[in-house]
Amino acid sequence: MAADATGPAAEPGAAFRAEVRDWLVSRLTGDFAALAGTGGPGREHENLDLRAEWERELGAGGWIGLGWPESAGGRGADIAEQVVFFEEYARAGGPGRLSHIGEYLLAPTLVAFGTEAQRRRFLPPIAAATEFWCQGYSEPDAGSDLAAVRTRAVRDGAQWRITGQKVWTSLAHIADWCFVLARTDPDASRHRGLSYLLVPMRQPGVQVRPITQLTGTSEFNEVFFDDAVTDAENIVGEPGDGWRVATGTLAFERGVATLGQQLGFARELDEVLRAGRDSGAYDDPVWRDAAADAWIGLQTLRHHALRTLGTPPGELPGVEASVAKLLWATWHQRLGELAMDALGPAATLADGGLSAAQRLFLFSRADTIYGGSNEIQRNIIADRLLGRVPRG
Repeated sequence: MAADATGPAAEPGAAFRAEVRDWLVSRLTGDFAALAGTGGPGREHENLDLRAEWERELGAGGWIGLGWPESAGGRGADIAEQVVFFEEYARAGGPGRLSHIGEYLLAPTLVAFGTEAQRRRFLPPIAAATEFWCQGYSEPDAGSDLAAVRTRAVRDGAQWRITGQKVWTSLAHIADWCFVLARTDPDASRHRGLSYLLVPMRQPGVQVRPITQLTGTSEFNEVFFDDAVTDAENIVGEPGDGWRVATGTLAFERGVATLGQQLGFARELDEVLRAGRDSGAYDDPVWRDAAADAWIGLQTLRHHALRTLGTPPGELPGVEASVAKLLWATWHQRLGELAMDALGPAATLADGGLSAAQRLFLFSRADTIYGGSNEIQRNIIADRLLGRVPRG
């Protein structure tokens, strides 16, 4: 059984695939060879300086912003070509990406909602990997319920002043900028009165504290804004328009970038299958059936993504994005459980540190919570999709 999630359905032509493959093979050598397979879920702490250098190599090669429209500084690659890039990147063992929040979340948000001046200012440094981004959404009392955020921003002449706390902020410790959902109208309730601000991280009013996870690493952070400032023009959309912009970002998060995620899942499934063979779990028909279900589930994820990735640049994906999140979060969590079953009693031991299977299991416990919990996704699906079905 092979976990490879690739196939001929996405093939746009051998020439482009050969171009991508040749470039990756020629670059993932020398010092970069040490990056192969590193930096995945639960391992984001690995080789940060070298991975930042790798991002700049990708940028110089024109591989960041591959799917952005040419008017935004991208290559205007179609979905099939983007799929090919993700496939070849995974095959080559490309490391976990440090620029994905800027490239796949903020950039399409600016294309859809930003001003021309904002696109000129922020897209080129993302494409060159000279500026990294983090996402300032969740708060201690506002996780999946983003409408309850309390971080506030007050207009002060030519600046916004931001005060509050964000939590579970991935890669905040290396980020240069953060897109922050803040309340700019204290008298408005819930979804109203929120604004989407672009805030520099490297200033006296910003403090980042790492949060140690179950894996023992600290990819996530809590971020404190204490009268931090950003220029008045660094608001995306109008004041009070933050909810629309922020939900647009979440929709982009579940777009084409999920294909790269799925190729990482395929590598993890291969590792679990090898662990099952090594431990003898593969000889158990019950475990083998569960492994077959995992492989089938991975194909389902891939084909759902390919079926729903036809959204033109600048337009928001529909409710399918919530379906995709619900599918992959549950699938990945079950893969972690399958990995523990493959190890048997050894799964409870961590001599000299966690194994890849143990790290997968522990990290995946959060999959059904972050990025919008399963419960929230079901509510969105029920409201926006099932709610359209006439009752009678």
